[in-house]
Amino acid sequence: MSDLLDFTDRTALITGAASGIGAACARLLAQRGVAHLVLTDIDGAALEALDLPCRITRIAGDVADEAHWNDVAAHLDGLDHAVLNAGVASGSPIAELDFAEWRRVLGVNLDGMFLSLRAAMRAIGDGGSMVLTASISGMKAEPGTAAYGASKAGVIQLARVAAKEAAARKVRVNAIAPGGVDTPIWDQAPFFQNLMAQHGGDRAAALAAMAAMATPLGRYATADEIAAQIAFLLSDAAATITGAVLASDGGYSL
Repeated sequence: MSDLLDFTDRTALITGAASGIGAACARLLAQRGVAHLVLTDIDGAALEALDLPCRITRIAGDVADEAHWNDVAAHLDGLDHAVLNAGVASGSPIAELDFAEWRRVLGVNLDGMFLSLRAAMRAIGDGGSMVLTASISGMKAEPGTAAYGASKAGVIQLARVAAKEAAARKVRVNAIAPGGVDTPIWDQAPFFQNLMAQHGGDRAAALAAMAAMATPLGRYATADEIAAQIAFLLSDAAATITGAVLASDGGYSL
């Protein structure tokens, strides 16, 4: 039986590739035989630091900038897979949420996802596959998550619409909705900074305490675990799965 998780000689686009889930996906796909990775992130220095055993095209820029996608599009010939993962975090009650902050989050997480998805849809070959990184916050309401949750709910719907539009070409489009994942995105959230302060600045202790309270499984995922789930959705092992949303949240949404 052939290896259904084999990506040999394929080309993949990854956004938000410099750290966290994006970097973990880049490492895993490179290990599984991908020939060419097109990686983009706003952090050009971290993008340059990635050392992977395949051909890499690195394009630093803002996914919410339409001109950036004109640059990326020139490198997407022969595209087989896309991991559309770039995003930012935010947390504030609606009554206290500045419109500028709302626009910042929606700009990256939803406008940026639309531009990424449009470019990938235009470039991907028949039979390709894509995964969009949403969040369990797009499925479960919690106080203080208006901007982030709304943006990720939009990502889920984009994935579903794209799956229907692309099905005639046998292109599959799915979303993953992680709960807590140990990535640098937590460090952007004011509530997590406060929690770290309560634990004497110990990031690992703060994350473990939060996970123990929030999830039935009592822990958060690692970026590598989420990357493995994304690789499954991209792979031939998921050949009949499209328009789905994989909730990977340790039972948080139960």
